[in-house]
Amino acid sequence: MVDYNTLPHNKILCVDMKSFYASCSAVMLGLDPLDCYIAIVGDRERQGSVVLAASPRLKKEFGIKTGSRLFEIPNDPRIRLVEPKMATYLRISTEISRVFNRYVPKEAIHTYSVDESFIKVDGALHLWGDAQTIAKKIKDDIEREFQLPCAVGIGPNMLLAKLCLDLEAKKHGVAEWTYDDVQTKLWKVSPLREMWGIGRRVEKTLNGMGIFTVGQLARYDLEQLEKKFGIMGNQLYHHAWGVDLSDLGAPIIEGQISFGKSQILLRDYKDEEEIKHVILEMCEEVAKRARTRRKAGRTVSLGVSYSQDEFGGGFNRSRTVQQPTNVTMDLYRVCLELFHEHYNGKTVRQISIALSNIEDDCELQIDLFDMRAYKRRELGYVVDAVRRRFGPGSLLRAVSYTAGGTAKHRATLVGGHKM
Repeated sequence: MVDYNTLPHNKILCVDMKSFYASCSAVMLGLDPLDCYIAIVGDRERQGSVVLAASPRLKKEFGIKTGSRLFEIPNDPRIRLVEPKMATYLRISTEISRVFNRYVPKEAIHTYSVDESFIKVDGALHLWGDAQTIAKKIKDDIEREFQLPCAVGIGPNMLLAKLCLDLEAKKHGVAEWTYDDVQTKLWKVSPLREMWGIGRRVEKTLNGMGIFTVGQLARYDLEQLEKKFGIMGNQLYHHAWGVDLSDLGAPIIEGQISFGKSQILLRDYKDEEEIKHVILEMCEEVAKRARTRRKAGRTVSLGVSYSQDEFGGGFNRSRTVQQPTNVTMDLYRVCLELFHEHYNGKTVRQISIALSNIEDDCELQIDLFDMRAYKRRELGYVVDAVRRRFGPGSLLRAVSYTAGGTAKHRATLVGGHKM
């Protein structure tokens, strides 16, 4: 049993904008976000283009959701296909954060994603009323000023606020959970993937252990969970009890940090040199993400997925190096080794690269046979500084100007999509 008296009893709101991209586009078109049929599609000219967002009614009546493909959308005159306007969505998201700031100081707001935020309202209760009153005020302000629908979950910590949002508030608008609701509401959740933080792979493993509900997970032997999942087993167990000790803004799910990038290519790539050009560009991006956090990694992973014309398939392989690195060409050399060992000549449509086994980038082991290692590492930080100041397209590798390069085009996008 968990002694909830020793745990934080905060008042944290988790605010989620319903189908944010689709709702914003609906308002811009003069439509009701809850009553129209809108799909935000990356590229209307490609039948395989991904649906980035769908309006609530399109989801409910046609089963179209985020991740669906353009060819899956039925030919219905009520359905509007809209290309994303990412810069506009980001501006609206920023303005919505200003609404939160009316009720609490900026340090009490954590923007979790472009359409979801956590707000700690403990210090504002004496000004505005209880947490539910503040949640309703924020919800009303957003709907009145932006015509955008939202839902708010309230909990004593970020985890329960998020779970309350996903499992109850999205159906009712505003809902609140306390520790008393863990056994009556959270424990009955099944299948397990409906609980935030549990994906299909973990769910399948837990099912194999005889665990099918959150309540069964909470009553399972902690030592066995840790033996099976490591530190994640400890987190799964305590999350099943509604326990979350992380501060506002800290990641709710701790664990192995990694830096990665996955890209669905705009066309099929058959030429091996063109594929290598894209791999190099992606290594540059992954290395930059690691450097931004002053981190370096030992394990490099390369994933390649083949075109549907090749009946799918592909490979995903990793290799660990002796010295942690965040240097683009170090990552590229390892990726090339993996590529040459496992690539069988098929047409490529998707590539993913990740850097894991992370350490702080605060020291460098001197190698007498490689005296330029320090300069190569520092060069990466210099390149990052130039791009931050003058834009991502200000400094590109030569491969980005070839027919196979994608970085030059992607530098004109926001969040990988049109502005």
